[in-house]
Amino acid sequence: MPIPPMPVVVDRQDPRFDTLKKGHNLRFPATDAEAASRVVLCNDAREASAALQRVVSSGLRPTIRSGGHCYEDFVSNNPNGAILDLSLHRAVDVEISGHVRIAPGACLGDVYQSLYKRAGLTIPAGTCYMVGAGGHISGGGYGLLSRLHGLTVDWISAIDILTIDQSGKVIDRTVSATRDPDLFRACRGAGGGNFGIITSFRFNKLPLAPREVATVYLAFPWADMTEAKFAKFLITYGDFFATRGQDPDTFGLFTVLGLSPRNRDKNRDGGRISISAQFCTPDGTTADLSVLHEFFARFKEFSPTLILPTKFDSANSSSTVNQTDPAAEKAKHPYDVTTRPWLDATLADGGSGGGSRAKYKSAYMKQTFTPGECSAIWKFLNSTDIDAHGSILAIDSYGGAVNTPARGHDTAIAQRSSIMKLQWMCYWRELDQDAGRLKFMDDFFTSVYTGSHVPPEFQGTPMGPRFEGCYMNYADADMLRYRFWPQLFFGTGDLYPFLQKVKQQYDPNNIFHSSMSIRAT
Repeated sequence: MPIPPMPVVVDRQDPRFDTLKKGHNLRFPATDAEAASRVVLCNDAREASAALQRVVSSGLRPTIRSGGHCYEDFVSNNPNGAILDLSLHRAVDVEISGHVRIAPGACLGDVYQSLYKRAGLTIPAGTCYMVGAGGHISGGGYGLLSRLHGLTVDWISAIDILTIDQSGKVIDRTVSATRDPDLFRACRGAGGGNFGIITSFRFNKLPLAPREVATVYLAFPWADMTEAKFAKFLITYGDFFATRGQDPDTFGLFTVLGLSPRNRDKNRDGGRISISAQFCTPDGTTADLSVLHEFFARFKEFSPTLILPTKFDSANSSSTVNQTDPAAEKAKHPYDVTTRPWLDATLADGGSGGGSRAKYKSAYMKQTFTPGECSAIWKFLNSTDIDAHGSILAIDSYGGAVNTPARGHDTAIAQRSSIMKLQWMCYWRELDQDAGRLKFMDDFFTSVYTGSHVPPEFQGTPMGPRFEGCYMNYADADMLRYRFWPQLFFGTGDLYPFLQKVKQQYDPNNIFHSSMSIRAT
């Protein structure tokens, strides 16, 4: 007789509980009363199924955790409920046929290593090594290779998922384009905490990993910026991806424009304006860097004065700027370009994220910045009257292969026309800083999307002809104040009504819910 699966249960009396009741955003649970009564650690799909059945049959609310990087309280705010933690269910299986299965607890860094070492493959997912595959992939999954290869959900061929039927029974399903196709589509972008517990993602085909990539890190000191120059700088950045960045030979270019606030206190480190770039040609090499140089040529007039340190072992990399005539090459391209193996670059630069109190916001942009948006960003990052410390605005390049219209119809990611994706981040340590930090973030975001560039009915949000709303994996509960919040995250078309029907069919008792989950009606 087989031994029944026995997950590890950590309750309030266990010394591990105070650590495991929290994710990486230490704001949650906000009070002890909001905390779950137990954390159930599942090693595999069988244990997850058995644990889910016990939790539901006991009348407890289950919330699901893979890597613990949920930006809001969707997991940790579960009064007397149970957190089903799948972080130990982390297998990455590669078959001889090339078919791949990724468990939800697998960290992205481990996924990259396993796929590359076993088959030379990859997924076009994120940069943080410790982020769990479960939430990241089910919410879309994008990263440095997404302009070249699309979103991770674009490559999924089947999903293993546990759902709960009307009678409260756990149903173990494998869904695909031919079996439960509506649930399959819903889980490819809207699967996090809405319909059930995903126990693995299946891929029949994945892209080859690049052989090598070229990286450039440049900075532009605040001291050299006026408001007019700053606006021109932002517009120049957006213009590239609105024009030249639409061409397929540029899809291997992914950039991040990072803005941290100007600091006028001489006793503290100053803020920085920086651009980091990773590039490879469509064949996964760096034989032709003309696109990379073309991109940075647009910023020559802004005189970058600081070359940022890179996080890699110089023994495994090489500089490409001085291969022929050093003086001539340096005059032509006054910055260092470093080439290194793709896997080294991917693992070296990935942080874990989290471990502090934090707030996040996001926006998709279909066009470059307006003068009004530039002015608002300048004000909040450069003003002596606004305390912006701990904040970062990251402006990622987007589009390319992501903007394949057909994928908007067979996945649950509606945003398929954007050229940039913005992420606001703010980090702090103390509880008594919450109110000020949260107000700063809300005021900053709202200001950028208030003005004549936003339709009157959408003031304060990235909605309208210039935008495509927000990214649910960068969840932001502030958006609940708007009656159209579902359209912010799932688009203005028929996707959200479709998701509501899927919710009604596969989670009829609304077992899987949070403040921003799919509403059945």
